[in-house]
Amino acid sequence: MDTLRFKALDEASHRERLISTPPPSHRISDYFGADVFSRSQMRQYLSKDVYESVIEAIEGGKRIDRRIAGQVAEGMKIWAIERGATHYTHWFQPLNDSTAEKHDAFIEPVLGGTSFETFNAGLLVQQEPDASSFPSGGLRNNFEARGYSAWDPSSPAFIMDKTLCIPSIFIAYTGEALDFKTPLLKSMAAIDKAAVDICQLFDKDVTRVVPTLGWEQEYFLVDKALFDARPDLVQTGRTLMGHTAAKDQQLDDHYWGAIPQRVSDFMKEFEEQSYRLGIPVKTRHNEVAPNQFECAPMYEEANVAVDHNVLLMSVMRKVAAKHKLKVLFHEKPFAGVNGSGKHCNWSMATDTGVNLLAPGKSPKSNIQFLSFFVCVLKAANDFGSLIMASIASETNSHRLGGAEAPPATLSVFTGSTMSRMLDDIEKRMAQKLTADSKSEIKLDIGKIPEILLDNTDRNRTSPFAFTGNRFEFRATGSSCNCAMPLIAIHSAVANSMKEFKAEVDKLMETGVKKDEAILKVIRQFIIASKNIRFEGNGYSPEWLEEAARRGLMSVNNVSEAFKEYLEPHSVKLFESCGVLNKVELQARYEIKNEIFLKKIQIESRVFVDMALNHIVPTAIKYQNLLIENIKGIKDIFPDKYRELAANEIATLEKIATLSNAISAAANEMTGIRKRLNRIESIPARASHYEQEVRPKMVELRGYIDDLEMLVDDACWPLPKYRELLATL
Repeated sequence: MDTLRFKALDEASHRERLISTPPPSHRISDYFGADVFSRSQMRQYLSKDVYESVIEAIEGGKRIDRRIAGQVAEGMKIWAIERGATHYTHWFQPLNDSTAEKHDAFIEPVLGGTSFETFNAGLLVQQEPDASSFPSGGLRNNFEARGYSAWDPSSPAFIMDKTLCIPSIFIAYTGEALDFKTPLLKSMAAIDKAAVDICQLFDKDVTRVVPTLGWEQEYFLVDKALFDARPDLVQTGRTLMGHTAAKDQQLDDHYWGAIPQRVSDFMKEFEEQSYRLGIPVKTRHNEVAPNQFECAPMYEEANVAVDHNVLLMSVMRKVAAKHKLKVLFHEKPFAGVNGSGKHCNWSMATDTGVNLLAPGKSPKSNIQFLSFFVCVLKAANDFGSLIMASIASETNSHRLGGAEAPPATLSVFTGSTMSRMLDDIEKRMAQKLTADSKSEIKLDIGKIPEILLDNTDRNRTSPFAFTGNRFEFRATGSSCNCAMPLIAIHSAVANSMKEFKAEVDKLMETGVKKDEAILKVIRQFIIASKNIRFEGNGYSPEWLEEAARRGLMSVNNVSEAFKEYLEPHSVKLFESCGVLNKVELQARYEIKNEIFLKKIQIESRVFVDMALNHIVPTAIKYQNLLIENIKGIKDIFPDKYRELAANEIATLEKIATLSNAISAAANEMTGIRKRLNRIESIPARASHYEQEVRPKMVELRGYIDDLEMLVDDACWPLPKYRELLATL
């Protein structure tokens, strides 16, 4: 009887909420986060004690008690069902550059043919999906398929397509990380501890530091019908062939131009859905290449920002389909025009509201700023090759090193003003300090905000640039999960900060005053990171030569870059920070090579299919048309036909030559692939594919693109660049 009474009260409460729900509003603030189980929603659906326990767990990284989890599950279930949700899922990010979800209904049948909705602590906290087909890099066999997804309370649950999505980590039965989120959270914990230790030198009130991220997502849009007519776009995400259009981006008339109405409608809809999911999308504009665009959000805690980025990409794909568009996140879908990146604007913030990479208003705050600034420089210098390896991939390799993208060599741009200040500190701190000189240095340091105010010069050729209050890592590819570079950056910076604090403590133990000890270590780090600093043109060949002399690694060979994960200094870094162990790093090395290999395999197979089944038959048909035309000219003008049909004869000869070359190159590439497939080692096979198959694809493309300019446009079987990149 009590159960029925409470059920009736609950239904009455539900009706009251529905009646009191305000009508749709055009103000973003009225519906922002409406589909998110945010802190404000938790306050309504959880008791005060439970709410405070959850917040404490989020901010302190503590485990949530099972009893508390049960109450959270009940509140989350009621909230979700009231908003129309019928299913729930653990939403996680396996190591395949995608997201994963297995939906279960809230409904639970009972005897007598009735049912009720259920969702308890066990279902919220942990699930055991059938995970045998996710990349594991040898961590699991198919007969040991068990993998566990576990709730990450630091990233809020949300509703999408009537499904309650619970952001989760994904680990193997033996505990190894099989996803991006697990090591990301561990790397954030490493940053937190190391940064707080340094902050304590300046402000005892700081108890927590979180890395922040603001990503910039670039993408292309193409008409869905044209996309479907290109087998290469459908199966690989990029055009494997296609002659450049006469007009593309050379007039710079697309960049920041008026957004086409069709695109604007698409943007408005995906932004509205993003706002409901709590994604703070702020900026939208045309990018450099035709039909290339960009969106960017406000800054968020790194873990939530990563979740929001992969979620936004899913939303964009779904909304594009409604508008009969296809969104392309491939880094280089079209040759000859700019590719797409995902700039990661990164910083660190304290629980007292201070951005640690922003200059302050006093010498003390600026010494703190410089402490963290030089820690980032040293991290980039010590582990630059690892950071670049983190964004190495088959798709991003088409973009990196081009004249529209950051060089494949990591360098850090600090700006001429900051560079001069670092050099000045190095020079002056080398001298014996008097009381007056110490005061003078502090006064100069206190002027940093004024100096930077009108001197925050930018360098678009730098992969890692300081932009006034953050570092912008520009080498990340548009399809990449932001967690990949962040895991490397966080680990390297945490390591650098631990070294910084240890050096300061060592000096202070010898009697050196705190401020002087900090400045001395700042100088040490300035000297130690000189190699990574570069203020010039990163595209110039002179810089590449200079970078090589400095010992800076370039990602010119992707499969070779992956080996950086297995280098002893990389293993030591990740293990000392508690982020990844040697087994997990070996697995990631295997997975990265396997994905790299399979993508080239797929592209090669699609390429051969298109060459032999689309392009060569088209060439033969057009040759027959030319032959018939030449015969007709000969029948009418038997004495002058060679002169009159000279152009047709020359074209016929060129087409025949190119057609034969295409067939030969395609068959040769198939033979190479069959030979290489006998190599058992995946990393070795991936390396050979890069060295042997990829060059053959470039050769084959050259023949086909030349042929495209000879065959009648009406006969060509594929939409051309001028159509794919025409204004939508």
